[in-house]
Amino acid sequence: MAGALASMRLNYRPVIASIFGCFLLSSSLCYCIQSDIDCLKSVRESLEDPLGYLDSWNFNNKTEGFICRFIGVDCWHPDENKVLNIRLSNMELGGKFPVGLHMCEAMTGLDLSSNKINGSIPANISKIVGYLTTLDLSSNRFSGEIPLNLANCTYLNVIKLDNNQLTGQIPLQIGQLARMKDFSVANNRLIGQVPQFGNYSVPAENYANNLGLCGAPLDKCKAPSKKTSSGVIAGAAVGGVSLGIIGLAVAMYFIFRRASRKRKEDDPDGNKWAKSIKGAKAIKLSMFEKSVSKMRLSDLMQATDNFHKCNIIGSGRTGTFYKAVLADGTSLMVKRLQNTQHSEKEFESEMATLGAVRHRNMVPLLGYCMAKQERLLVYKYMSNGTLNNKLHFLNEGEEPLDWTLRLKIGIGAAKGFAWLHHSCNPRILHRNISSKCILLDADFEPKISDFGLARLMNPVDTHLSTFVNGEFGDLGYVAPEYARTLVATPKGDVYSFGVVLLELVTGERPTYASKAPESFKGSLVEWITILSGESKLQDSIDKSLIGKGYDAEVLQVLKVACRCVLPAVPKERPSMYEVYQLLRAIGEHYHFTTDDDILLLPTETEDGFQLEELIVARET
Repeated sequence: MAGALASMRLNYRPVIASIFGCFLLSSSLCYCIQSDIDCLKSVRESLEDPLGYLDSWNFNNKTEGFICRFIGVDCWHPDENKVLNIRLSNMELGGKFPVGLHMCEAMTGLDLSSNKINGSIPANISKIVGYLTTLDLSSNRFSGEIPLNLANCTYLNVIKLDNNQLTGQIPLQIGQLARMKDFSVANNRLIGQVPQFGNYSVPAENYANNLGLCGAPLDKCKAPSKKTSSGVIAGAAVGGVSLGIIGLAVAMYFIFRRASRKRKEDDPDGNKWAKSIKGAKAIKLSMFEKSVSKMRLSDLMQATDNFHKCNIIGSGRTGTFYKAVLADGTSLMVKRLQNTQHSEKEFESEMATLGAVRHRNMVPLLGYCMAKQERLLVYKYMSNGTLNNKLHFLNEGEEPLDWTLRLKIGIGAAKGFAWLHHSCNPRILHRNISSKCILLDADFEPKISDFGLARLMNPVDTHLSTFVNGEFGDLGYVAPEYARTLVATPKGDVYSFGVVLLELVTGERPTYASKAPESFKGSLVEWITILSGESKLQDSIDKSLIGKGYDAEVLQVLKVACRCVLPAVPKERPSMYEVYQLLRAIGEHYHFTTDDDILLLPTETEDGFQLEELIVARET
């Protein structure tokens, strides 16, 4: 009997241990969530906020996930108080580096750029933000040395410390950060040898305008001078006599440098990269159109005024668009790709594929150029800009888009995305659908841009993996299941397009609903979800559309949008082909499409399509 009792005690020990472990785990999780709330409280208290951006951080709300609605805060999941990124760029913030960030234990991205934060970067920074993949402290007033401890932040992909007042040497140990993709310390007061990264070559401009940096890609560091003791004494004497002159020269240097930096602040995009390729020889454009096949890089430089900031017509996660006006008056768009480091052979192969993509609702890719590390794409110009601008950034006196134009744009864009999903060869997941990627020609015919570009981005920049690496793209368009699976799928594209349809119907931006109660801080989809549950969808419709004879059509499109964004299970969403057919039926009497435009039903199952795309994603 005693032996049996002893045996029972032994058998229960694993169960008791398991229960106790679960208790500890749950306690730990609760503590971490509270710690993230305390982290943000500390950030608000540490930073000076003259414009009141952080006043919206209301900590009286105790609902799950309430901090995820704070301006500049991204969470791992919208219903859990776990901070993923803090992005407080260009808010005129002052004060010191917020050391309370150590309580955001799961944070992977920190962007405090373009503010007025001063003081030194904490010497123990790896203890504060040890799991960061992206650290951007550029364009502030940080002084002192770059801490050696920064080299212990082993997950870092991006370090941006440019445009500060940092002094001393760059710790060479930073070169041991094996994941580095972008390192910039330009416009500081740094001296000495620069670090050498194993798998990443830092562009020379990322070290520009410092007191005396050396080593590849800059000039070779000079060996120490071997002088006799008498030479040293003589040198010291000369140095003493010259000290006043040197001091004056240094003072004048900083005066002129400060004026130069002020001029740089007026050019946030900068075009140093353009100047660096201006003199490159034997650089040609590869053009798919015979009419422009003789174009050269120098023609693009002249057509964009050396890619001057005044010619920027749009920007996004994949790069920046510039307007180019050729000597004969022809207008083109040139896109400078963001952070693509594929080999020339790989890039040319992708260009050959994308150059062959031709559809009425695709922005035609006319050609491309490779110049040093730069990759430029040449497109046909779209005179009416982006759908995003036409909905949310109207010029003074400009009327909002009327309903027939909005419906025309929705149907045409749906047709283009459906063609990419079901008829294009190879089939393409867009992965970055938003109102910014839908361009409008002179007749307001929608043209989809950025298709296929996800394959050209570095793994740290793709929609498939940005969540892991601390960047999340356009949050308002991201399907909720993506946060759980980290896998891009056709139904994720459908969700993103559903948000675009909501923009067309409501006139609201994806991350903010102006017509919602002031206490509501959620996204457009969250607001629509509430209205749908209360059978008040009509309350979300853009007032400029109401009472014009289109109310029934507007509500029908709104319901299609809800089918795309509301289902919790992605499989319940329609395919992109079904979305197109639903919209086409609503606008059939306008004759926006013809029988020739009707897409063939997909011959392959959607599961098969998803599998195919995921294999491609892994390869790229």
